[in-house]
Amino acid sequence: MRISKVTTKTGDKGKTGLGDRNRVSKDHPIMGFLGEIDELNSFLGLAISSCKEMGLIQELQSIQQDLFNIGGEASMPGSKMELLSKDRIVFLEKSVDKMNESLPPLKEFILPGGDEFSARIHVVRAVCRRVERSCVTLMNTGVDVKFWLIYLNRLSDYCFVLARYITQSEGENETLWVRDK
Repeated sequence: MRISKVTTKTGDKGKTGLGDRNRVSKDHPIMGFLGEIDELNSFLGLAISSCKEMGLIQELQSIQQDLFNIGGEASMPGSKMELLSKDRIVFLEKSVDKMNESLPPLKEFILPGGDEFSARIHVVRAVCRRVERSCVTLMNTGVDVKFWLIYLNRLSDYCFVLARYITQSEGENETLWVRDK
């Protein structure tokens, strides 16, 4: 589906069109999921804007493509269309494993932060967790979520490890949670 006109006025009464041309209420769980995927992608774009490493920018932009692919599949419920390859889950797992090789084991929870890029990646991680919950809601309404939930779970892990990895590579210490005794 290509957008040739942004203001169509077809949603003025609370319904919107899906990619399969069906119309649903704007508060339908599928629309909530699509909106949260869009928000996640937008926060990822914001994080990318503060990244200085071209290879990592390209990697994160490939993840943005994945999120668009999930959105494309979600906008066509019941379709057998596959835009997101299962290989992308393997990509995330391998990336996490590679970054984890140089990280010390966690001794306590860490506070989100670090430099600006790491802090933004922590926001991406938190939003990704919300998108996961929205995906479960969608799944519980009977929508086939294919392997989106697995992908989103790996993506939130990837973001957590990436934030730690960047913080350490910048020579900063992670701020650990201090329990009140």
